[in-house]
Amino acid sequence: MISTSLAQSAYAASSAPVRSDRGTEYAAFQSVTTKLNQATQPDAPMAERAAALHENRKLWTILASDLADDGNALPQTLRAQLFYLAEFSLLQSRKALDDAEALKALVDINTSVMRGLAGQEAAT
Repeated sequence: MISTSLAQSAYAASSAPVRSDRGTEYAAFQSVTTKLNQATQPDAPMAERAAALHENRKLWTILASDLADDGNALPQTLRAQLFYLAEFSLLQSRKALDDAEALKALVDINTSVMRGLAGQEAAT
């Protein structure tokens, strides 16, 4: 009886989905962008805005570090463009503590990256 239940649990469907690298990156951007979106609300507390911006800065810092690594397999041109976006996002994150428009720009940038990760064309 016990061995049967152990076998069933070992072969049961995993509750965590298996993601590709792109899927993992997409999920990270989605999580951070949701927090940034919530922080754009007029009644959002400053602590929520600061926390969302901190998460965004961490994400872009990790991404920039990966882009600078010699082992990164992305084309050099794309790496350079994404690295520029990382620098811009880090600068905008500083401004966004006081400026709601800078916060919205970060949401737009992250949303565009998510579209790219999902293989969608940018909306015109």
